[in-house]
Amino acid sequence: MDTRILLQIFLRTYMVGATFNTKGMQNVGLAYIMDPGLRALYAAEPRALKRARGRYLKHYNTHPFWTPLLVGIFLSMEKKIALGMLPADILPKLRSTTVYTLSALGDSFFGGSFLVLWSLVGVNLAVAGCTGTLVVWICLCLCGLQIFKMYTFGRGYAQGLSFLQRLKSWNLIDWGQRLKLINSVLVALFVLQATPAGGLWTLAWAAGAGLLALAGFMREWDRSMLLAALVLGGLVLPWEKIFAFVSM
Repeated sequence: MDTRILLQIFLRTYMVGATFNTKGMQNVGLAYIMDPGLRALYAAEPRALKRARGRYLKHYNTHPFWTPLLVGIFLSMEKKIALGMLPADILPKLRSTTVYTLSALGDSFFGGSFLVLWSLVGVNLAVAGCTGTLVVWICLCLCGLQIFKMYTFGRGYAQGLSFLQRLKSWNLIDWGQRLKLINSVLVALFVLQATPAGGLWTLAWAAGAGLLALAGFMREWDRSMLLAALVLGGLVLPWEKIFAFVSM
């Protein structure tokens, strides 16, 4: 496929959520993204083009960071369908499985780990007054994300579904767990920088850390009871008097 068309398709992936709706979710955005490629593949077959467009108007929803990869894979499969190497009815089945699997992985890794890390590092740098480093960090993350999108789009188009095996070897779920551990440390660093220190505050933070450590060894039901007790206690305590006393 022409490089200009591929670039046009890739740039359109940034618009996947522009027409988000409650019925098909990101389906209109996906159809808009795929249209230049479909027109190039089925230029001489209007009926085949109409059927191909219809394949992308069904329900579609995944993490937007995965959209370039999925679009690359879909283009690879459409190319084979246009050449008669694959039956057209196989695409909807494979699409549903692939989309929902990557959606769950994207929510866990990107939404639950990477973006949180991005934010927490930025917040810690801002609190520490490291404005220049914060700008560099944001630019690095933004540039890295665009490189990731371009790479996965290119590999998805070149390798098709076989690239998913390569993706599996990245062990993103395990990396997500590691990032969450780092995030917990970053939260602690933020608390140390943003809250008062000395006096009874040190004792209060030590008690809070002890309760968190205790919760780690408790069963889920017991943790829920402990959390409920802490919330109820927090609602009835005279915080104004406590803060005034601690700040003395």
